[in-house]
Amino acid sequence: MTDPRPTASRSRATEIWPLIHAERAALAADLDGLTAEQWATPSLCAGLTVREVLAHLTAGASLNAVRWMAGVLRCRFDFDKQVAVRLAEQLGAAPDETLERFRRIVPSETKPPLPAIAMLGETVVHGEDIRRPLGIRSGRPVEVVTQVAEYYRNSDMVVVAKGRIGGLRLVADDGPFTTGSGPLVSGPTLSLVMAMTGRATHCDDLDGDGVDLLRSRCGTA
Repeated sequence: MTDPRPTASRSRATEIWPLIHAERAALAADLDGLTAEQWATPSLCAGLTVREVLAHLTAGASLNAVRWMAGVLRCRFDFDKQVAVRLAEQLGAAPDETLERFRRIVPSETKPPLPAIAMLGETVVHGEDIRRPLGIRSGRPVEVVTQVAEYYRNSDMVVVAKGRIGGLRLVADDGPFTTGSGPLVSGPTLSLVMAMTGRATHCDDLDGDGVDLLRSRCGTA
């Protein structure tokens, strides 16, 4: 009997890539016309500016599995060093170049050895890492963010999310997402996703008896 899973996986990826492209395009539009001071704003990723996070997104969309593994080997399996090296490659000489490099990868379907849904999660989460400190409240489609939430609730790949929400009940107040059991954490789906991935700032948008516990589990992103 033919295993249907590879075909199902390809079909799922085909559905997700247009969402990734749309998220990237929206982020590029939101960042058009930033001042030098705004580009230097600290992001929600500890130690990185909004410009550096954008370069990190460009790097992720420029690495196939072979190039990713070559970089890992070159960095002697120091994954943090690999991220820093690839970020520096895509930063460019000035913010305008950083943004232009990102615009060029908007339609890219190149990725490291990760599922397409993980790339959507990276784009949504890092987009908010950039937008929130800049005061950009650009609403994300709740159906897209719900898919990201569904992915992270079952995954500790790349970023610990499943482990962070263990023993808690998460309920979105703007969409259908719900998961877990235990003390309640409720609020916007995007804020739940950001808290699930370690962004303590977004716990300010959440309500319920479990918020303090979730906040205590949020570390550096």
